[in-house]
Amino acid sequence: MTRRIGRIPVVDVAPIVDGGNRPAKSVVGEEFEVTATVFREGHDAVNATVVLLDPAGREQRLPMTRVNAGLDAWSATVAADRAGHWTYRVEGWSDPYGTWNHDAVIKVGAGVDVDLMLEEGARVLERAVAEVSRTKEQATVLEEAATALRDSANSPGVRLNAGLSSAVVHELRERPLRDFVSPGVDLPWLVERELALYGAWYEFFPRSEGAHFDESAGGWVSGTFRTAAERLPAVAAMGFDVIYMTPIHPIGRINRKGRNNSLKSEEHDPGSPYAIGSVDGGHDAIHPDLGTFDDFDAFVAEARRLGLEVALDLALNCAPDHPWVTSHPEWFTTRADGTIAYAENPPKKYQDIYPLNFDNDPAGIYAEMRRVVQVWIDHGVTVFRVDNPHTKPTEFWEWLIADVAVDHPDIVWLAEAFTRPPMMHNLAKVGFQQSYTYYSWRHSKTEIEEYLRELSGPASAYMRPSFWPTTHDILTPFMQRSGPPGWVMRAALAATLVPTYGIYAGYELVENVARPGAEEQIDNEKYQYKNRRWAERGGRSLAPLLTRLNEIRRAHPALHWLRNLRFHTADNPDVLVFSKARRVYDRDDVILVVANLDPSVTRETTLHLTMPDLGLGWTDTFVAHDLITGQHWNWGEHAFVRLGPETEAVHIIHVTPY
Repeated sequence: MTRRIGRIPVVDVAPIVDGGNRPAKSVVGEEFEVTATVFREGHDAVNATVVLLDPAGREQRLPMTRVNAGLDAWSATVAADRAGHWTYRVEGWSDPYGTWNHDAVIKVGAGVDVDLMLEEGARVLERAVAEVSRTKEQATVLEEAATALRDSANSPGVRLNAGLSSAVVHELRERPLRDFVSPGVDLPWLVERELALYGAWYEFFPRSEGAHFDESAGGWVSGTFRTAAERLPAVAAMGFDVIYMTPIHPIGRINRKGRNNSLKSEEHDPGSPYAIGSVDGGHDAIHPDLGTFDDFDAFVAEARRLGLEVALDLALNCAPDHPWVTSHPEWFTTRADGTIAYAENPPKKYQDIYPLNFDNDPAGIYAEMRRVVQVWIDHGVTVFRVDNPHTKPTEFWEWLIADVAVDHPDIVWLAEAFTRPPMMHNLAKVGFQQSYTYYSWRHSKTEIEEYLRELSGPASAYMRPSFWPTTHDILTPFMQRSGPPGWVMRAALAATLVPTYGIYAGYELVENVARPGAEEQIDNEKYQYKNRRWAERGGRSLAPLLTRLNEIRRAHPALHWLRNLRFHTADNPDVLVFSKARRVYDRDDVILVVANLDPSVTRETTLHLTMPDLGLGWTDTFVAHDLITGQHWNWGEHAFVRLGPETEAVHIIHVTPY
C-alpha cells in the first residue's frame, strides 16, 4: 500500500537503509546528520523537526535547520546517549510565527497594515503560550512580547522589535508553535558500543608465540596459550584494543597442506588452522597442542587484565576428518561420483577443506553454529572475525547475529569479505558491525579519495570499514617493494583515515618477502610455525611507531569517527591531505594528515587547506604540531611540505589556533 503524502510533505529523508527495512547505525555519542526535503504550497513558512525515540520509549525533539532554501533542504545533527534500538523521524509543519515574522518585517517596514500585523503577532504568541507546554519563565518571555506588540505608546518599530527579539526567537525555536504537523515514517536506528566503530586490532597465531625447533624431536614444537599470553603485555603496551587469534581448533590430517601451500605435508607440518576438525574435535574444541579450556580461560583473563578484548576467528570450514563429516554428511555437497566436494575458487583448490552446504539442512546447521558461537562467548570471547562470510547465505548471518544480540548485544562481528561490493555492503546491512575493505589495494590519491568518500559518505550509515595494510593472506606488491617508509605511511593512513584498523604480527619487523607468484609472504604462517624471537631481533622495529599511532588515536577523539573525514588539496598528485575535526566539550579537536603516497622519493609540494574544515577562518593561521616528530610550524591556508625517505613519510598534525 502506498503511503499518502502528509499535509506538509516530508521526502528524501536520510540516512535510510534499504528503504527503512534495515537500521542506520551509529555508536554511543557519534554524531551524524539527518537530512530531509520539507516544503508546502504557497508562501507560508514551513519548518521541520527530527524526533528521536530511545530504547525506553522516551522522545527527544530537535529543531532542523534549512540549509538550502531553494531546494527546501533541512538538516539536524543527532547523537544517541545509550546503546540499543532507537528510531528517528522527520516532522514537517507549518510555522505560524515564521510566517508572521517574515510578513511583519516587510509590511511594518513599508507602513502597510501596521496595527493589524502587530496584533496578529501578539495573537500568535498567545497561541504559543496556550498550546505548547512551557515553564512560567518561558511563557513570560512570550507574554511580555505580546503585550509590547500592542503597546500603542511606542513606535511601530519598537513594538515590532519586541516580537522579533532574540529571546522570543530562541524560545520558539526550542518550543515552537506547530500547525499541520506531518510526521514522516519512523526509521530504525541501531546504536552500539564504541568498539563497533573504533579500535586497534593486533592479529597473531597463538601456535607461533613460543614455538621453537626441537632438534631431539626433529621438528617444531607448538606454542601454547600459556606462551602466547607472554606476548600480550607487549601488544597492550603498543596500545592495541583487540587481540585477534586465527582459528585455535584441531586441524585435520587428511589432505593437510604443507609449507607454502604445498599439497604434500611433512610429518611435523602443523597444517592450516582454517582446515578445522580431526579426531580431537571440531569448532567447539581446542587444538591439544595449544592447551586446555583452562589454559584458554587464563589467556582471556590475562588479556582482560591488560585491557585487551579477545577476538576469535570464526571459520566455518571443515577438514575431511571433521566430526561433522561423519555425524552429519548431509551438511556437505556430494558430487556425482559419491565424494564430498572440497572448497574451490577456480583455479584455486582447497583440498583440505569441505565447505558446509547450508541448503541441505538449514535448521540443523543454524542450531549447531549458534551452539558453537555460544561456547566461545561463554569463555570470554567478545569479538568474532568471520572468515569468508560471503560464501555463506546472508540470511544465515542476519539470523545468527540478531539471535546472539538478544542476550549478548555487545558482541562485535567483523566480516572478512574481500568480494564484490554488493555482497560486502549487504553483509554490513544484515548485521556485521565492521568490514574488511579494499584499502590494501588502494594506493593512488584518486583511488583513496574516491573510496573514502564512499565509505565516509552514504555507506557510513551501515558499513564500518576496518583497514589492514597486510594480513596473513595479503602482501600487496606495494608492501613488497616499499620498505620501512612505505610501511610507516600505510600504517599511519590506516590508523587515521578510519576509526578501526588492524596490524598482523610481524608488521613491526617489515616482513615483506613474497612467495613467488602470490600476494602473500614466503613461508606463510598459515602453513607453518613462525617464531619471530621478538626479544632477539635487532635492527629497526616499527613497534615504537605503532605505539605512537595508538597514543595519538587515543588522545584525539577526532580520530574515533568516520563521517568527519574531509579532504584538502596539494599541488603534487602523490601527496594526500585530509583532516578530521570533532567538538569535545568546549574545544575543537582537529587532526590534519599529510602523506607522501610513494615515500621512496622525496616530494615537495604546497598544500591548499579548506580552513573552515579546520574550524578556522580563511585568513587565520595556526600552529601545526607534528604529533610524530614533535616539530612545530606556523601554517595558514597555503603551506609548504617536504616528505620523503630521509625525512618523514607522513605528518600527523594537531591543529592549534593562535
